[in-house]
Amino acid sequence: MCIRDSYCIFITALFCAFLGLFLAANALSPDRDFSQLENRALQQLPAPSVKTLVSGAFMSDFETYVNDQFVLRDGWIALKSATELALGKQENNGVYFGKQGTLITHFQAPDAGKVTNNLSYVNKFVENVDIPVYFSLIPTQACIWADRLPEGAPNASQTDLLTQAQAATQANWYDTYPSLWAHRDEDIFYRTDHHWTSLGAYYGYTALADAMGLEPVPLSEYAKTTVSTAFYGTVFSSSGVRWVRPDVIDTYVPDDGITVTSYTYDKNGNPVEEPRQLYDKSFLAVKDKYAMFLGGQQSLGVIRTGREGPKLLLIRDSYTDSLAPFLTAHYSEIHLIDLRYYKLSVADYIKQNGIDAAVVLYSVPNFVTDSNLVWLGR
Repeated sequence: MCIRDSYCIFITALFCAFLGLFLAANALSPDRDFSQLENRALQQLPAPSVKTLVSGAFMSDFETYVNDQFVLRDGWIALKSATELALGKQENNGVYFGKQGTLITHFQAPDAGKVTNNLSYVNKFVENVDIPVYFSLIPTQACIWADRLPEGAPNASQTDLLTQAQAATQANWYDTYPSLWAHRDEDIFYRTDHHWTSLGAYYGYTALADAMGLEPVPLSEYAKTTVSTAFYGTVFSSSGVRWVRPDVIDTYVPDDGITVTSYTYDKNGNPVEEPRQLYDKSFLAVKDKYAMFLGGQQSLGVIRTGREGPKLLLIRDSYTDSLAPFLTAHYSEIHLIDLRYYKLSVADYIKQNGIDAAVVLYSVPNFVTDSNLVWLGR
């Protein structure tokens, strides 16, 4: 036997041993239910049936199961992203690897028809109610921190959409862009998440307060409290990147004397109450730490401040979860409706609950893609 044949046998045996080791490791490793790094549930071992075998669903689910439960999966994902970065790749899964360790979601030009429709739904809402309605869109990292994007990265204009919304709306428009732009050198957005930080939310609050004729509480009157130094957000989860440093979560507004109630509805339309908190710190122990603001997603929530004053309604996305605490200085109650889950008449809700003013507030990417704003006009 020649040396080359011996070498080939050795390499083949080494490969088989390596493959066998991984197969054994996969077989012996317990399945995981949830990936903290990816912030999603992982596929479990599917049960075969005649229906799923014939349709091919079983093999599809089994392939996903093998991928999701592969031993050292998180490490392989990190290695893949690091390799792609070393080879000059600037994007993965729609996320750009930006300067200063910033992960920025690619913003694409939206569907013009959907934008027009959503603006018309806001106008219909204004026509249906007898209270002042304020409206704004929040520009995101891709707009305010565009200078952090890789050179030549495609980036549709969000300011053009702000101009379009201002021109089209019948609501009282207020612009969050100038306030955020003026503080663009501060930590107004998370680097690993799509939301603004509490500091960014404060500057958004000052823009709203000015538009509503309120005197915003000076930032200097708050005591900043850091509640987490280990926050990796949604953009981190989808990017595959594992080398960036974590974000910090801060709060400014004390929650003394403030109660929060979340309402869902049973099949008969009757409200079901669930107590929540302004800051639910139990979420700081899990991946989705941003959910500590108001306890995360909810159809309808009501913040009661214990003070005398008017009642405000926020029709919103999750950006307002960190803005709402600042508004507690001005209102007795702040009602929050998420149209992804709330499917009753908003106009009726306003009448039934004595709401004095309403705000429609979304981030630009959420507003231009949301299919639920149609409920505003009903």
